[in-house]
Amino acid sequence: MKSGRPERALQILIAVLVIAFSWVVYDSLRNRVIEAGDSAPGFSITTDSGRTLSPGNFGGKLLVLHFWATWCPPCVEEIPSLSAFQKQFASSGVVVLGVSVDKNEKAYSAFLNRFQVTFNTARDPSAMLPASYGTYQYPETYIINSSGKVVQKIIANRDWTDAGMTALVKSLL
Repeated sequence: MKSGRPERALQILIAVLVIAFSWVVYDSLRNRVIEAGDSAPGFSITTDSGRTLSPGNFGGKLLVLHFWATWCPPCVEEIPSLSAFQKQFASSGVVVLGVSVDKNEKAYSAFLNRFQVTFNTARDPSAMLPASYGTYQYPETYIINSSGKVVQKIIANRDWTDAGMTALVKSLL
């Protein structure tokens, strides 16, 4: 009967370890989704023009961080209004940064040339930056204030020149 006690202790220890391991795996795999009111995750990305951007170098401006892809029809539909929006608000302290998750660099470059995109663009084929925000469907946009807080999260495409959208952005300036 003495051999039963060590076996029981070993079974309990194994059960505790399995539960702990399961929790660690669950916690590491669960999506962390950034919402309005959250602090924006830090990042550093090199734009297509060679400029390295991070939240710290926007100089107190309102950042419109837009995740998209050329293979996403709603994203393609949204790009012209986002370009017009950047032109309209550039002098008001708004910076648009479009981060594409395109893997095909040639298709991405051709798209930018064809649409004459006027805002800062960068390509993140690994989608690590969108993932840090909990973004896995496109388009998705985060408006981040000068304090690094997400003040608005926009899921799906929008007409950025719409009166409601421009009024929202003006209220955030």
